[in-house]
Amino acid sequence: MATTVIRDADWAILWDAEAARHVYRRGVDLAFEDDRIVFVGGGPNGNGYHGPADTVLDGSERLVMPGLVDVHSHLLSESLGRGVTEEIGNPALYMSAVADPKPVFLPGHSMDSGAAAETLRAATRMAVFELLSSGTTTVADLAICYDGWLDTLAETGIRAVAAPMYRSAAWVAKTGHSVDYDWDEAAGRRAFEAAVVEMEAAEAHPSGRLSAMVSPAQVDTCSAELLRDSLALAEERDWPLTLHTAQCVWDMLEMTRRHGKTPVQWLADIGVLSPRMVLGHAIFLDHHSWITWHSKTDLGLIAESGASVAHCPLVFSRYGQMLESFGSYKRAGVNMALGTDTQPHNMLEELRLATTLSRIAGRHVADTSLGETFHAATVGGAKALGRDDIGRLATGAKADIVLADLAHPAMRPLRDPLRALVYSAADRAIRDVFVDGRQVVRDGAVLTIDAPAAAARLEAAQRESLASAAKRDRLGRDAETLSPLVMPLVE
Repeated sequence: MATTVIRDADWAILWDAEAARHVYRRGVDLAFEDDRIVFVGGGPNGNGYHGPADTVLDGSERLVMPGLVDVHSHLLSESLGRGVTEEIGNPALYMSAVADPKPVFLPGHSMDSGAAAETLRAATRMAVFELLSSGTTTVADLAICYDGWLDTLAETGIRAVAAPMYRSAAWVAKTGHSVDYDWDEAAGRRAFEAAVVEMEAAEAHPSGRLSAMVSPAQVDTCSAELLRDSLALAEERDWPLTLHTAQCVWDMLEMTRRHGKTPVQWLADIGVLSPRMVLGHAIFLDHHSWITWHSKTDLGLIAESGASVAHCPLVFSRYGQMLESFGSYKRAGVNMALGTDTQPHNMLEELRLATTLSRIAGRHVADTSLGETFHAATVGGAKALGRDDIGRLATGAKADIVLADLAHPAMRPLRDPLRALVYSAADRAIRDVFVDGRQVVRDGAVLTIDAPAAAARLEAAQRESLASAAKRDRLGRDAETLSPLVMPLVE
């Protein structure tokens, strides 16, 4: 077994198990043997590492911190929409992610199956490239299965939670101002059964870094029976469970129309809120200022159930939406975790926005702190995934480790390294990343992904998608009509 030692780290973010919080320490030695941390110590209150070492890294001018945990991401499609979908929205539906018009630009519409799969692999690689570059070592990929998906995740070197999605109904936007549902319970069951096969394959993958999460797609597209069976599977296999819930105004309106209850109240009523549940987004609860509902019980129900919330602030902020607020969810006792959802897949940006937007929504600078949001991006995410061995630097934990450059100009002057990293330097200061003890980023370069090749593939696929957009749009609109450039292109 090979032992690597980070010697005399200038700053380190370590896990204090007794206090259940991260703490700073200075002058720290950290050693890991293969995939596990075996020593954390040194500094003014302890002795350094004196055991054998195959590799020694200089920790001077370095911040050593745990790898970030992204509990909610869609890796296979979102990078294809860069420069296209960021400002596409449907004001009548308060969200862009319905069948009009964003899916016009998703991969697979105009390609044969082999080309589509290769594009999806390229998109996955590019998304993981961004995650690793921003210090993320674990990602939950909520995806539609495609040929080579699990192997692609494994080859990137990241720790991946495979969450193949399935549902009982598809969204249909026939009019452009309302969402209808095309129900097919039998198809949903077949997709559920196929997802089980894929999740079992993830758990058995030879990389040892893949695991599974049960992922019925959306609260408004799944029947109660499918959700109950999903929870039963999660309990039987000891897997986490995730579900997009209250992610937009229309699913809140639809669920109250069907049941007279909010999405969260309905989930509680049918018995599927549980500590295994990770609610995707959970923004438009019954206390939200955009919702005029007679109750104010959703936050309490989530907290009492032990469910977690996957908060992905960046993408929603693009459409003028935000959680109200991260700090209020924490004060209610909800376990908060962070995700990237769509591109850019940069957890440091999510951290910054989660903290800033919480203060805006809470109308006070003290509504939350960077310490709270960093907790969500690390151990909060680990808890949501049912793990106690990631998102922390402690003896026995997985060797998922990030080193940031304290000498980077954007980190100076240096007083508080985490504030400097999140508020100023971001991914520019990330130098080295280890996942399961294997180095995947060295001196800022991702070692496991050919990013230029993946980017070239995506550019070719995007050009093809843009050229044929009018054939797929329900109104025959071309790409320039659907998504005009920010400013006119003058010859």
